[in-house]
Formats: sequence, C-alpha cells, structure tokens
Amino acid sequence: MSPTLTRRRTVASAALSAALLAGLTACGSGDDKPAASGTGSAAPSASAAPQANLTVLAASSLTDVFKTAGAAYEKAHPGTKVTFSFAGSQELAAQVKQGAPADALVTADTKTMDGLKSETGDPRIIAKNRLVIAAGKGNPFKIDELKDLADTKLKVVLAAPEVPVGRYSKQILDAQKVEVKPVSQEPNVRAVLGKVEMGEADAGLVYKTDSAKSGDKVVTVEIPDEQNAVASYPAATLKQSKNTAAAAAFVAWLSTPEAQKILQETGFQQP
Repeated sequence: MSPTLTRRRTVASAALSAALLAGLTACGSGDDKPAASGTGSAAPSASAAPQANLTVLAASSLTDVFKTAGAAYEKAHPGTKVTFSFAGSQELAAQVKQGAPADALVTADTKTMDGLKSETGDPRIIAKNRLVIAAGKGNPFKIDELKDLADTKLKVVLAAPEVPVGRYSKQILDAQKVEVKPVSQEPNVRAVLGKVEMGEADAGLVYKTDSAKSGDKVVTVEIPDEQNAVASYPAATLKQSKNTAAAAAFVAWLSTPEAQKILQETGFQQP
C-alpha cells in the first residue's frame, strides 16, 4: 500500500472518530444513563445533577409556576435546559404511552400516574391543590356556594370527566347532590378558566392556583374544606428518557425547599 493512501485512510479514520465523539457529547447521554428512578438505585441529589436538555410533561395547572421553577433550576444548574410541555394529565398519559420523547412527567392526580407504572420510575408527591368556583367578572349572579351552580339560568363550564379537575369536580358536586348541566366540557383546567374569563360561561370549577392568576377577570368563590377535594401532584422520571440521571435529579429538586417555596408562593399546598 502506498504511503499516500495509508496517510489518507489515517486522516479519514481520525475525522470519523471526532464526528462520533461530538455526536455523543451533543446527545447529553454519556454517563447520564444509569440511575433511573424506581430501579432500586438511589436518585442523584439535585446539586449533583448532570447537564442535559430535559423535556418535562406537566399538567396544565402547573403552567405558570413551572415556568418560574424551570428558570430557577436552570440558574442553579448551568448547562441544563428544561423544556416543558403542558396539557391535561390524560393527554400527557396518552403521549407517554405513544412513546413521546420526554424525560419526566408531573400529573394533577395519582390515578393517571398509577396507570403508567410500567412507563415511569417511582413517583413522589410534590404539591397539592384545591378547587374553587370561578365566577364571571363582578360575579353578577352572586354565586357563593356549590349549590348555586345548579341554577339553570347559569352557563356553567366544567372539565371533561376523564380530566383530573373534571373528576374532582364531579366528585364534589355528587357528594353535595348538586346537579349541573355544563354548557361544555373542556380538555383541561385552563380551558375552563378561559371560558369564564372571556364571558362565554358564568362560572366553572377550577384549581385555586389557576383562579388566582386571573386577577379581576373572575371572582374566586372558596369551597369549604368539608365539601372540597384535594388534588395531589405526583412527579416521576420516564423510563424511556435518554437522560435518566438528570431527570431523576430534577424530580428530586421539586421536593427541595427552593422548589417548594416557589410552589407555595403561587398557592400550591405542601405535599
């Protein structure tokens, strides 16, 4: 073999090796692969989180608070990027079952998360929430309790029964024997709130944290604890994640004092 041909093959081999190494580094996998939550190994501490580009599927009611929490996490963990995809918990579950590329999941109920045991690591509750009545601006119909929603003159909107907030709504209405015929059933809590904010409905049942973000667009009517339901928010890593250690570190961070302070400042309750 001529020296020139040998030299060309050596250069080509070196270039290919460099390209493969760059590709592995860009993927963010590296030594991030081992420690998936729920496999029996301890999750890494948040402070030791490896760098990665994380995708987190999260319930719609977490939209505002998780944007703040994500920015805080990125600031404390330079080199890590957290991207959220928000939707109703039932939609998120469907995405997970279809193999959507994501690293962690946070739902607004334990039932949805329990249905994904084969797809997730061990979940942990990171927050709780309660329902309120969101009445239209100025509360012209003077709604002040659940039984008022049975008034047939009212246009009441609820979340669909397969959505966690819709399931909680049905639970508390049935318990108080309040019959409501909603003008629409929405795919998530933000859609319910939006109908009331825009005047397309007179009232709806939403989470307290969502209603609090509406300002004077709606009037929040509290529901007594004995008539209310408590929503629990479990978080878990996804077994399909390519960044399992980084995902486990983010899920662990959601229970830290820093993350809990952010959640509670926006109205979420301690787990």
